[in-house]
Amino acid sequence: MATTVLIYIILSGIIALSLALFQYYKKRKSKPYPVLILLRFITVFSILLLIINPKVEKTNIFNQKPNLVLAVDNSSSMRYLNQSEKLSQLVSELKVNKELTDKFQVDVFSFGKELNAIDSFSFNEKQTNIDKVFTGLSQVYKHTVAPVVLLTDGNQTYGADYTFSANKLKQPIYPVILGDTTKYADLKIQQLNVNKYAYLKNKFPVETILVYNGEKAITAEFKITSGTATIVKETIHLSKDNNSKVVSHNLPANQVGVFSYQASISVLENEKNTTNNVKNFAIEVIDEKTKVALISDFSHPDIGVLKRSIERNEQREVVILKPDYFKNQINDFQLLILYQPNNKFKSVFELINSENLSSFIVTGPKTDWNFLNSVSNNYKHDITTQTENYQGVSNVNYSAFVLPDLDFESFPPLLSTFGDITFSTPYQTILYKKLGNITTEKPLMVTLDVNNRREAVLLGENIWKWRSQNYLNTKSFQEFDNLIGKLVLYLASKKRRDRLNLDYESFYEGSNQVIIKAQYFNKNYEFDTRETLNISVKNKLTKAVTTFPLILKNNNYQADLSNLPSGDYDFTVKATNDNISKSGSFKIINYDIEKQFVNANVTNLQALATNSQGKAFFIDNTDALITDLLSDSRYTTIQKSNKSTVPLIDWIYLLGLILLSLTLEWFIRKYNGLT
Repeated sequence: MATTVLIYIILSGIIALSLALFQYYKKRKSKPYPVLILLRFITVFSILLLIINPKVEKTNIFNQKPNLVLAVDNSSSMRYLNQSEKLSQLVSELKVNKELTDKFQVDVFSFGKELNAIDSFSFNEKQTNIDKVFTGLSQVYKHTVAPVVLLTDGNQTYGADYTFSANKLKQPIYPVILGDTTKYADLKIQQLNVNKYAYLKNKFPVETILVYNGEKAITAEFKITSGTATIVKETIHLSKDNNSKVVSHNLPANQVGVFSYQASISVLENEKNTTNNVKNFAIEVIDEKTKVALISDFSHPDIGVLKRSIERNEQREVVILKPDYFKNQINDFQLLILYQPNNKFKSVFELINSENLSSFIVTGPKTDWNFLNSVSNNYKHDITTQTENYQGVSNVNYSAFVLPDLDFESFPPLLSTFGDITFSTPYQTILYKKLGNITTEKPLMVTLDVNNRREAVLLGENIWKWRSQNYLNTKSFQEFDNLIGKLVLYLASKKRRDRLNLDYESFYEGSNQVIIKAQYFNKNYEFDTRETLNISVKNKLTKAVTTFPLILKNNNYQADLSNLPSGDYDFTVKATNDNISKSGSFKIINYDIEKQFVNANVTNLQALATNSQGKAFFIDNTDALITDLLSDSRYTTIQKSNKSTVPLIDWIYLLGLILLSLTLEWFIRKYNGLT
């Protein structure tokens, strides 16, 4: 407590005592009433204390038990390995074990592709991401003692290598190994590499990695089929020493469309797992490639990022050119990206206007706005030399295409020329400018559709930082690349604007999520959250029709069709209150990656335990796990204290004391006939 405050309290006590003595001693010397003096002192002193309002330190002492984290594999491999019942029973026993609950705070998580804080298990997750377990738990239990009991077969199908990512957790890990540890002879397709797209009248490569685990030398037959037709047939020889082979073939693409294939290797005698002998895949054959010219007068990281994002889709190719070299290649491109144009771009803009070409213009501090204002008939920008940093805020009413769910709030600002841009033609805003904490109605990124020519304008450089931040947020570049890809698709297309837009893939692997997205707009092309959208899905083989509602999520509607069996499907999305619908088709490939494993990955789980100073156990020896946890001296209850500073005015008992002293004083005065 500060010295000044202490002096004020002493002075308050002197003042309160002086007032009380003056009231009941000096004025009533014959009968001074000491009780009334005390009560008046308490009242005045308490009121003065509230006025001073000193801060009081409060200390709370409590005992904190260490956490015991149960991370449970909720993937479908637990059912395939006949471990789901054992696992559920073990988790129940650990949760109610009195000795463990007395010593630990037991927390239960389940994991598949994501980590979830739930203790009910369905064992139907289609992917296993153990890396996500350690990444998530390292954030939750960063400053506490929390040994982790990892109940899994150790077979990961998604994510980074968990034996390395476990280092960030900094907690002892106790793997409980589930599944068969007996080694069986097994021949499998370890991996199949194929592009998503092929071009008509060309050949596309298919690379298959075959792996054999066994003692004897074998001869097997490898085939690739499509329907009833056998396209590839090859004899494979493998042995204990020569236990893997990479098989490469080039298949013809003779028709446009989506085509399914099956790669298979013959089954060994008495082979336990035959599911991993077959791998289905699909490819979409297209008849042309979108070629994009990225024109710039200087180098910048944005140029490389735009090229990489666009070429993520194999249907697109980006060629980087100087303005002077573009004229002779104009017929090769369907879209132009002009990066920070200046007067050297004069011939480029003349060709854009004469040939009615679509373009994407990226501006920044090096843009010559005097020149750009003179060649553009659609907009004019204020001429200044001042720059400003602007963040982007997405426009939920943007209707040209479905915007991906990007967290623009977390993205670094773009560097832009300060000033306003004025449009003389209709435009749609993709992103608004945000300056500091103020979101404006001024556009940062727009699209225009004038005279059957489409144009996009981005008012800022350093978009490469956005792609980097997207990776930091999600461990993937996918959503950012989707935004650029959809923008390129929109600019290169001549389709008119629709009130109902769909976003989906032509085919999905069975182990991945099947998500159909849609955006619905009212007649003013404003995103309408009040509409009810339904999707009717028809299996082409069985003719069965199923209807699902689309759920509103952020700036679009979504339907999760991941539970559909593999096959070919037609679908129609329809607005309930409006006579608007849109149809499409997709294919779900029959592939379950969780069925590819025969044994538990004992080696990795034991290495995990050793590196984290834990210990590995098999599920039939969990009594030893409990004993080890209870006897480990690292896990003890810690006494902790919290100090907090509380203003005296928050102490409600002081107000009660003032009311009590005033009430008692009033009764005593009345009882004694004092006025």
